[in-house]
Amino acid sequence: MPRFTSLNFTRYALSVVAVTLLLTACGGEERDNLSGAVILYEKAHENMIGSDFNGAIRFYEALEARYPFSNQAKQGQLDLIYCYYSSGQMESAIDSATQFERENPIHSRVDYAIYMRGLALFKGQQTTFQRWFNVDPASRPQLDARQSFSVFSRLVQRYPESIYAADARQRMVFLRNQLAKHQNVIAREYLKRSAYIAALNRAKFSVLSFDGAPATEESLQIMVTAYRKLGMQDMAEDARRVLLASFPDSDPELTERKKKSWYKFW
Repeated sequence: MPRFTSLNFTRYALSVVAVTLLLTACGGEERDNLSGAVILYEKAHENMIGSDFNGAIRFYEALEARYPFSNQAKQGQLDLIYCYYSSGQMESAIDSATQFERENPIHSRVDYAIYMRGLALFKGQQTTFQRWFNVDPASRPQLDARQSFSVFSRLVQRYPESIYAADARQRMVFLRNQLAKHQNVIAREYLKRSAYIAALNRAKFSVLSFDGAPATEESLQIMVTAYRKLGMQDMAEDARRVLLASFPDSDPELTERKKKSWYKFW
């Protein structure tokens, strides 16, 4: 057994006290961090439940900045996506959802992040101008619609049993129909400008890419008109037969009589 002089014993005692204080301080700091993360999360969640989304966003952002590795911060990231979406901040919702998926590819709720990204793109395609003037979304550029369709498609492929998959599939049907209709909007504009080959190509693309969409009938009508304008009567008659076989009550001449809607200024 080691012999302790009074000096050695004093040094030993001081070392024990120092280590004890250090461990106590570390434990206290850990408890403080946990307590701080819990408090911030609870305040954020309370605001979110009360539909004060901007207030919730401030607390969630503070939580992520101060306690990024806490369990509360991880859940807070998912809640933050919802708060951005609910407050109309679609770009922030998309960025947050993308970041969560990138940083947590095997997280149990990554399907939610993907779904919310698709939802934000879906909602973001309709501007305030379109809502006020009742403008058909299919008449506007379709970048967000294409991206939303792609995100929803990835969700249903990777997580077919997700609780969000059914809604994603329904939105994909709507977006597919809208994309098909958009091709006809462009094709009609080409017809008005006598760019018949361009109109024909757009209508063909719509038929081939979105087979079965409601817009297929109008696409075939455009093809009949374009072929006739190009003097290709045999091709026009073939397109007309396909049109009437698929849509017996269709009017092949409808496209030529279609009027420009009052709200289209472009």
